[in-house]
Amino acid sequence: MNKSEFNQPQRQSLIGVLVMFADTLRKIVRALWPLLLVWVFKFNEMNKLFLVLTLIGVVSIVGIIAYLQYLNFTFFIDDQNDEFVINKGVLNKSKIAIQLHKIQQVNINQSLIQKIIGVHALDIDTAGSSKKEVSIRAISHDLAIALREKLLAESRRVSVNEEPSDVTSTETERPFIAIGFLSLVKIGITSNYVRSFGLLLAFFFTLFENIQNLAQNSNAIDKVDAEIENYINQNMAMYSLMILLLVVFFLILVINLFRTIIRYFDFKITKQNSSLLLSYGLLNTKNTIIKPGKVQIVALSQNWLQKKMNVLNFKIKQASGSETEKENKKAAIEIPGCDEVEKEAILKLLFGQIPEKGVMLKPNFRKLLFPTLFLIVLPVFVIFGYGFSTDDKIFDYIFFLPVYLVFVVLLLYFGFRNYRLFVNQQYIIKQSGAWDIDNEIIEPHKIQAIRVSQFFWHKRANIGSVTITTAGGDLSFHLGNFTKIKELVNLWLYQVETTKENWM
Repeated sequence: MNKSEFNQPQRQSLIGVLVMFADTLRKIVRALWPLLLVWVFKFNEMNKLFLVLTLIGVVSIVGIIAYLQYLNFTFFIDDQNDEFVINKGVLNKSKIAIQLHKIQQVNINQSLIQKIIGVHALDIDTAGSSKKEVSIRAISHDLAIALREKLLAESRRVSVNEEPSDVTSTETERPFIAIGFLSLVKIGITSNYVRSFGLLLAFFFTLFENIQNLAQNSNAIDKVDAEIENYINQNMAMYSLMILLLVVFFLILVINLFRTIIRYFDFKITKQNSSLLLSYGLLNTKNTIIKPGKVQIVALSQNWLQKKMNVLNFKIKQASGSETEKENKKAAIEIPGCDEVEKEAILKLLFGQIPEKGVMLKPNFRKLLFPTLFLIVLPVFVIFGYGFSTDDKIFDYIFFLPVYLVFVVLLLYFGFRNYRLFVNQQYIIKQSGAWDIDNEIIEPHKIQAIRVSQFFWHKRANIGSVTITTAGGDLSFHLGNFTKIKELVNLWLYQVETTKENWM
């Protein structure tokens, strides 16, 4: 597709109105779901004519909004000002002009609805922004590919004052890494236990809260509580706990497995010029480009089970405008289920070689003090204080306490043993984790800032902390030898000042 074809304002695909309709309807449902839940439970008591008229009115309004969104949304490349211009809005119309040299990333995604109607979304990220600058929700696959290539080519041209070049697509290149279904299964059943448990817990708490709100004027909750108390008595406490743990563990495995397969299905990595093109997804298909020069932090994660199965997780953080570490984590690109050979191939493409660990820096034993206080001493004190002062029935379940203590002690021990910082002339590698062992890799020339800190009560012990800031996030190491930390900081600052390499 010629450059001139993007010089004139053009609209999205007309069928994309359905995508905008679905997005608008989803936002309304998300905002009003408590009211909709009440309607479901009181459906038989409601006026059916009023309900039908309300639904027709809502659908009509959403349809009109979706069509106006389509009609008022146009985009084009302004060659004179080197900008990508987007006009949009329904009542309040706006014009967004993105300078081409600030475009960092152009991704092509496809949700389930977009798959059904045959369109794609194109998301544009820029330097200095913590979120997608703009998203074109409904264009054809060929147009999305051509526009992405043109925007990235124009961005490079403007940045280095090159002559404009024709758009060339490398979509037909064969992937050099393809994550198989079996690898996804291995990763699905051996990772993200804490996240899945949190989601499960949040779901049950939300469900219980809504049921309680609906039945607050009745005795339903009291009856349920009475039945539960009659069923789970003191003699069956251990048996009930074991059943509950097995059910929760099974649900966590199922959630992890389905989430991994649905999110990363058909994961392929293709070489595209000097970049990597990642494509994956079962229901929502994503296409993401990784440029090695923009990679700031590479994190490898593997636990004991994954090591035996020869799989691990990659997490890549590129330069972004995110202001918080939480946003940087969300923006990280994950590559699940790599084996040892694939890991080495990716590392060589990103760094030109396989990073090696250098001089090791260990934390001081004081790093265990606060976790021990909050996870062991304080819970034990609370349990015994409550038992002796308020209700001694809690001692009927005291046999759970040793299990908890053994579990926490093991976590603290392995977490402390694995907490290390490795440094050589080319790489900084932080190792951490109790079960999932993470190795975060940074190149010194990509450091943006360094913060060193020491509490006054740590001066005598000569321990302190350091935080390294990059454009993709932070890396911190706490309570190490402060003299050694200061030596390393001086080395990193010297490397940053004298290097001829760019940080991105």
